[in-house]
Amino acid sequence: MNFRPSQRASAMEYAIRDLVLPARELEQKGESIIRLNIGDPCAFDFDTPEHIKRALFDAVIEGHNSYGDSEGDVELREAISERERRKNSNDIGVDDIVVTTGITEGIQMLLGAMIDNGDELLVPGPTYPPYSSVTRFFGGSPVPYRTIEAREWRPDLDDIRSKITDRTRALLVVSPNNPTGAVYSRKDIEGICDIAGEHGLPVISDEIYDMLTYGKEHVSPTSVSKDVPVIVFNGFSKSYLVTGWRVGYTMFRDSGGFLSGLKEAFLREARARLCASNPAQRAMTAALRGPQTHVTKLVRELKARRDYTVRRLNSMEGISAAVPDGAFYVFPKIEAGGWKSDKEFVLHVLRKGHVLFVNGSGFNPEFGNMHFRSVFLAPVDVMEKAMDGLEEALGKPA
Repeated sequence: MNFRPSQRASAMEYAIRDLVLPARELEQKGESIIRLNIGDPCAFDFDTPEHIKRALFDAVIEGHNSYGDSEGDVELREAISERERRKNSNDIGVDDIVVTTGITEGIQMLLGAMIDNGDELLVPGPTYPPYSSVTRFFGGSPVPYRTIEAREWRPDLDDIRSKITDRTRALLVVSPNNPTGAVYSRKDIEGICDIAGEHGLPVISDEIYDMLTYGKEHVSPTSVSKDVPVIVFNGFSKSYLVTGWRVGYTMFRDSGGFLSGLKEAFLREARARLCASNPAQRAMTAALRGPQTHVTKLVRELKARRDYTVRRLNSMEGISAAVPDGAFYVFPKIEAGGWKSDKEFVLHVLRKGHVLFVNGSGFNPEFGNMHFRSVFLAPVDVMEKAMDGLEEALGKPA
């Protein structure tokens, strides 16, 4: 007799990593697979800046190896507050910041504090999968709003407005976006904040890629509207090249105490799970207050890789790709016929071209249908081999 797992856990999906299993099977048979499925700069040729490595080493040697405060190290929260004032003119206090084990823990804790059975969360379509899967885990429903591919995947404000109901709990913004790389304009963000304000809803803003933009400036809802309550997710994994260190943070920019109950529930969860990594938090203070020159180099190199990847994709018959203005993802459309689904297409490319992408429907069955996501994190010579593999697979029958 097998032990019965819970239905909520059995229904969890994460397309970005689920497709690793068939790739691993091919690798075990001796095949070399180019993995372009996970957004991890450190898995390629980008490395953590030396002063950040040294700060982690020093924190351990100096004895910061005990449990820390559940809210996070106070010096790190002060450094985050300084950054917010500097970048977004956001006067947020230390007590409104909670350090988490990456953004993913923050998502789980916030939705656990926010969502009851039958509640709805408005999410971009397509969007990063945990927002949908964790909402369902807590008995809620993710409601995707349209983003417009022909307009560089910017949000459809009319569609957002039409999907708000009396069960809507919050409106999610992910800019720069995962999986599309879209960077929402100030007008887009103002429109979203106006809609949220009209309906008395908080805005959740995922800003993990806010330093990785190519010509378009990231605009935070906190810098646009001072009246609408905003909950911000951000972290260090991407811009500071510490994906495996798992340090993120959640900020509550409140208006008139609207979020006080939600914030207290979030803090209860924070205390119950103890704390984020204490020595890693010390290193992140050094990351924020230390040299930032690596970010300029990172963005310059990513832009070159983006330009090559998009050019190759758009040269292929049966593939088209909007140019991403941020993050390190591109979300091409599969225009070639003969495929039952985008997952079938991605598995075909894996087997015939030895390149691993992520099926677009894993980011939303409606708005991600017949698309796929690729990172452009690999060096240009590796991206060239990957694009050659994709092109070769396109020429082979399904």
